[in-house]
Amino acid sequence: MNTLTAAVGTFIGLFIFVPIVFALLRAFGVYAIVEEGRCHVYVLFGKVLAVLDEPGIYFLWGKLGIVGPIVNWLGQCHVLDLRLDQTYLRSQPVNSEEGAPMGIGIWYEMFISDPVAYLFKNADPRGSLSANVSSSTVRCLSNMPLGAMLETRHAMSLAVRTEVSPKSSEWGYKLGSVYIRKVHFRDGGMIRQIEAKVVNRLRQVTSAIKQDGANQVSIISSTAERQAAIEFAKAAAMRPRIVGEALQLISQDREIIDSMFEILEMQKIIEGEARVTIVPPKSELLNQLLAAQSGGKQASPPPIKK
Repeated sequence: MNTLTAAVGTFIGLFIFVPIVFALLRAFGVYAIVEEGRCHVYVLFGKVLAVLDEPGIYFLWGKLGIVGPIVNWLGQCHVLDLRLDQTYLRSQPVNSEEGAPMGIGIWYEMFISDPVAYLFKNADPRGSLSANVSSSTVRCLSNMPLGAMLETRHAMSLAVRTEVSPKSSEWGYKLGSVYIRKVHFRDGGMIRQIEAKVVNRLRQVTSAIKQDGANQVSIISSTAERQAAIEFAKAAAMRPRIVGEALQLISQDREIIDSMFEILEMQKIIEGEARVTIVPPKSELLNQLLAAQSGGKQASPPPIKK
């Protein structure tokens, strides 16, 4: 029972009693906790009493004096976020020098630099900064040459930041980095015309590349054919000379040349399609009979006899 009672008492003390006590202490201005990246601005009867922008624990009675216990009851405590914030404005309408309707997408960073000016000099500093960036984008980037608008984004970003920074500082907002992220055409008809021109240009370039390749192949083929024809002509011109020199060498021996011509004649006869009838020597009667038979009828010649 003692252990259970101690556990219940500890639970009630840590999770109920202690938070209530610290909440009452904060409500009566005994102390305040400022978190990292936050700022507390204490205002009483329209007068700014203290600005706590460093993280830590502050005892308000020492900072505010006798008004510390009542500042949270009769005054206000504005808690501001001092961390870096980012915003992206899409398709801000501008016109190029050539009259083309363009859209600018601009991204910028901002953070609170003066909490008092942020609270009291402008009712909507964030909206005013956004409107100022938008109007400065249209004012600074209109009537630029289309080529410069599509290429020089760093110079465009610098021009917008230079235009916006002085005014934003008056409102307690400090402008950080500014970057032109997107430049695009807003007219659908112009986009389709540009796409058609790009497609036609790509087709022309592709055709030119193909034609140039075909021309190169033709040049290479014709050069190879010409060189081959030259070599074949040289070979054809050399063949008669080689054959003539061989025949001249063979003709020095009468028996060899007669034998060669006889062999060539027999080879031509064998290669031909004509039928040859061989008869014994000194057979005049047989020759006459064969001649008469071939002259009387167009019959197939008799087979070769040996």
